[in-house]
Amino acid sequence: MKHIYILGAAGSIGLQTLEVLEENQGLFQLVGISLGNNHQINHEILNNLNVEVVCLRDITMIDSYQKQFPQIIFYGGDEGLIQIAEYHKQGLLVNALSGSAGLKPTVAAIKSLKDIALANKETLVMAGDIINKLVDEYQVKLYPIDSEHSALWQILNGEDKNSVQKIVITASGGALRDLTRDQLVNVTKKDALKHPNWRMGDKITIDSATMMNKGLEVIEAHHLFGLPYAQIETILHKESMVHGIVYFIDGTMKASLSVSDMKIPIAYALFYPDRRAYNRHLELTNLSFKAMDFVRFPLLRVAYEVGNKGGLLPTVMNAANEAAVQLFLKDQIQFLDIEKIVIETINNYTNIESPSLDQIIDTDTQVQQLIRHTYEKR
Repeated sequence: MKHIYILGAAGSIGLQTLEVLEENQGLFQLVGISLGNNHQINHEILNNLNVEVVCLRDITMIDSYQKQFPQIIFYGGDEGLIQIAEYHKQGLLVNALSGSAGLKPTVAAIKSLKDIALANKETLVMAGDIINKLVDEYQVKLYPIDSEHSALWQILNGEDKNSVQKIVITASGGALRDLTRDQLVNVTKKDALKHPNWRMGDKITIDSATMMNKGLEVIEAHHLFGLPYAQIETILHKESMVHGIVYFIDGTMKASLSVSDMKIPIAYALFYPDRRAYNRHLELTNLSFKAMDFVRFPLLRVAYEVGNKGGLLPTVMNAANEAAVQLFLKDQIQFLDIEKIVIETINNYTNIESPSLDQIIDTDTQVQQLIRHTYEKR
């Protein structure tokens, strides 16, 4: 029986991972989870699951939870995430955290010889080179959960990388895809959170609307598949049925299609190399594809530029975006201010090549703090 850990168990990916485990009882043992600040969801999860260790985001609630669930060991805060990742039972850690908080526990889990099922794309955006070296050093597996990267992983499995001409990541365009840039001026948080295809958390839904999410995925794909950015393309595909395409040098193409259901790539990572039975297939209808418009979505262009330059710039970009999105979700800035803040922060930063993990973490903290200090309304 495979031991499973889930960081971000109360989020969208985490809850869907719990559903997959529930649908396949007896095959996995859920050992540890981390939970956020929605105490109603937290109690529903803990009342229905038998887990050994739990990390609470709010450390002030540990004593209260410990009294209600005395059989569970509770940790708290960022340090608690690392304690979950380092727990002595080996297995597979599903990192479904949002933002840069996912980096340090990923490192800790790898060093504890746990395989990683990664939904936290920021880990590879910020420290992809370091993570890949650790995966090789500690001989663990790294499985992508993002639907696009799972699709590309499946297509490329068994293929010679030298036979690949390019890979294509599809993008739905997000909630605001049919608006012009002029129409984005008065966009509200409610507007931007109405994703037409996917059920996701707030941060990633806003990233989808700005196309930053696709930019992060481009950098993630570079580190996952070892391809240069010139061989990573993005296209608009509103239906979210085709998740990834690979062009080969002999003129053939392979694509991966499925319904818009994150339980499919989650299950693929949990069961790999096997597939589980799941009776949800597409009714093939008209599929549309459109060339990516980098004028309409400037943050995607910026992500390619930053990815090519490397060093600390991907961390700076990610930190600036993370802070800006949180400001937008708190009604502190306008939608288009997200782009402005990210681009200005990158332009004002002096890059450092081959940064250490400490430099990456410190830069992430400093950039986010500076942006919050500059833009938060007092």
